[in-house]
Amino acid sequence: MSGTRLNKYIASSGLCSRRKADELIESGKVSVNGKIVKELGFSVGQKDKVFVDKKLIHPTKHLYYRFYKPAGYITTSNDEKDRKTIYDLLPKELHHLNPVGRLDKDSTGLLILTNDGDLINELTHPSVKVPKLYRVTIDGKINQNHIDIMNKGIELEPEKIAYAQVDVLEIDNNHTVMEVLLYQGMNRQIRRMFEYLGFNVTTLKRIQHATLNLDGLKRGEFKAIKPQQIKELRNFLNRIQKKND
Repeated sequence: MSGTRLNKYIASSGLCSRRKADELIESGKVSVNGKIVKELGFSVGQKDKVFVDKKLIHPTKHLYYRFYKPAGYITTSNDEKDRKTIYDLLPKELHHLNPVGRLDKDSTGLLILTNDGDLINELTHPSVKVPKLYRVTIDGKINQNHIDIMNKGIELEPEKIAYAQVDVLEIDNNHTVMEVLLYQGMNRQIRRMFEYLGFNVTTLKRIQHATLNLDGLKRGEFKAIKPQQIKELRNFLNRIQKKND
């Protein structure tokens, strides 16, 4: 049967990545034209009806946006505590897009928003090790020993080591301004690493994620990512994955 591979079809709906789609297929949660399909290589045509958990899905056009998150907003679509979310700043036609990773309430900077499940998975999966660059200010004066500790790793949780590369930009007796590079995505990783060293983070801004940055954006603004930028991003991710293989 010719057509589109089932996992790609599911991913194109924005529901999840192809890897997750494979898991759904193997677990018997996917049916085509009323019949459960567990074959990973199964293909579907334009007239076929695909259901996931008995819900009909449709391929959708992938959208990609950069968003400059301001402080005071959480990175979620809804909140039980009724706090302000990033979607309060976005038009309703973008509310179906998902953020790639998170920034905590007090943090600012770049968020990638998309309905492309495959891209989200590639940018966030621990095995890919996608670089994320942050501008960080702390109270106090950091020294080379602190930098070495962060580079060698800090055990924030049992058997979970957090690493960071630090480049000091400005330092005095009252504060230190740095660029911090991460290849991980642990919860509140930067703040927790500095807390471990006895420092309080006063500002934290993500300035770059993979090949994308904040150029041309003001706080609270969003802009569509150009096709050429997506192509460059995919090429970058492919190079990283080849290095990791």
